[in-house]
Amino acid sequence: MTKADIPDVEYEVWPDNWSAFLLFEAMSTQWRVGMVGATGLDYNALPPVASMLGMKRREIPEVFHDIRVMEAEAMLVMSESK
Repeated sequence: MTKADIPDVEYEVWPDNWSAFLLFEAMSTQWRVGMVGATGLDYNALPPVASMLGMKRREIPEVFHDIRVMEAEAMLVMSESK
């Protein structure tokens, strides 16, 4: 899936989810991939990517659940496109 595959539609992101959204978007190149395709995000990359976004280390646990929800949904979408 590439950005060209994503429809050019605007979506609203609630302010409470904005940090998680920015981090998830920045992690877009950090997918672990196996023989069956994407298997999940490389969580080892979360702290340095969050840091580059200006997030404090203590903020990561606050957004981690949201990251996992988005990751699960993204994996569903990727598996449907096979």
